Amino acid sequence: MFEPTELKYWLSLRNPKLLSGLRELENSMKKVALAEVKDHFSEYLNEAADEEVVITRHGRPAGVLIGFADEDAWFDYRLENDPRFAARVEQARVSIRAGKAIPWEEVQTESAPESTEFAVSDRPARRRSRRS
Repeated sequence: MFEPTELKYWLSLRNPKLLSGLRELENSMKKVALAEVKDHFSEYLNEAADEEVVITRHGRPAGVLIGFADEDAWFDYRLENDPRFAARVEQARVSIRAGKAIPWEEVQTESAPESTEFAVSDRPARRRSRRS
């Protein structure tokens, strides 16, 4: 991995616009001192559900507080940061590039229902009462 200063240098050589975008992103993020977060953790955790909160120590970034608005957001975060999932996505991309994918149109025609109406056998069975 790159150190932050190395990354900024590399970006400045490759594409100066990327570096300016990174600076804008850094400036737009909410930054809060560690002592302040300790004193008002619950408030900052609520704020973190809307945007990441950068926690600073002596004015320098030390961590990030990430909150979740609901369980779906928590699930998405876990999935996005799971190396096994990332490896599976990469494996699927390699297969697609190698021409081993099924075209979407073919998937749609194969999975199209014959009829949109339910048959009698498609209805759930009635529950029997527990009284005997």
